[in-house]
Amino acid sequence: MVKVDDLQLFVRTAALGSFSSAAREASIAPGQVSAAIQRLEAELDIRLFARSTRSLKLTDEGARYLPYAEEVLSVLREGQEQLHGGRQALQGTLRVAAPSDLGRNVLLPWITEFREAHPKLTLKLFLSDHVTDIFRDPVDIAIRYGLPDNASYVALPLAHDNRRVLVASPAYLSEHGRPKTLDELAGHHCLAFFLGGKVYDKWIFPTAAGRRQISVKGNLLCDDGDIARRWALDGRGIAYKSWLDVCNDVTTGRLELLLPDQPGEPAPLSLVCPHRRQFSPAVRDLHGMLADRLDAMLAGLRKRAKRDKGARRGAAA
Repeated sequence: MVKVDDLQLFVRTAALGSFSSAAREASIAPGQVSAAIQRLEAELDIRLFARSTRSLKLTDEGARYLPYAEEVLSVLREGQEQLHGGRQALQGTLRVAAPSDLGRNVLLPWITEFREAHPKLTLKLFLSDHVTDIFRDPVDIAIRYGLPDNASYVALPLAHDNRRVLVASPAYLSEHGRPKTLDELAGHHCLAFFLGGKVYDKWIFPTAAGRRQISVKGNLLCDDGDIARRWALDGRGIAYKSWLDVCNDVTTGRLELLLPDQPGEPAPLSLVCPHRRQFSPAVRDLHGMLADRLDAMLAGLRKRAKRDKGARRGAAA
């Protein structure tokens, strides 16, 4: 008879590409993973992996069997979650990945509050601006900026009308002046971002004529959104950030909006996971909580956009 533990190790080994990685994730010895795969292969009378000294990959039979194994595990999880949901107590482990700045400065207290409201739930939080691979990395859900780029996963909107905004500290503006046009950004210290060896020093803005690309420069670069925000707060330059990241700073006056008449690039925020079956009661409750609170933060951006639109109409008249 096929063992559930062996199925779980097979699925994670297929995702991670090695026995040792699956073993580290499960906190067991690599030999135990190998033994589990051998038991499963003997039970199914097929070979699941093609092994060599340098690589491990699924055989054709293993690739065909993988979605069935994933489905069995999903059904078992769903049944367990339904039982737990009937007792109105969220249980188990929820592994969440989120962007660095948003995760630390906005989501962290909310997610902590959510966990405290469900004492039987264990929460693991991963913060990084490197895009999480929800099919390979050991996470259940990821909170991610940008439009969904992969039809194979499921995305629930959290803040669909969020945008990027240009911000700088009062100290920076006092010393270097305030840009009055997009072209003037070229003469300022701008806080660029790099990821995976690529520098993102071309900022995109929507205009009536289409997308406008502005090349910026600066001597401070980072691969962490929280660092860019801190440099901006410290008066080191102009940042082009998600409104959600800097909303509280703008509201309290620590940062000021630049070129308020110029809309920023859309930066929708979504909660994504590999399969709809993974929207457990814990995931659904967390999504609802975050969506409500993020919507309240976006209200300020909507009011500002409405006010600016009215001002432009008044000037045109």
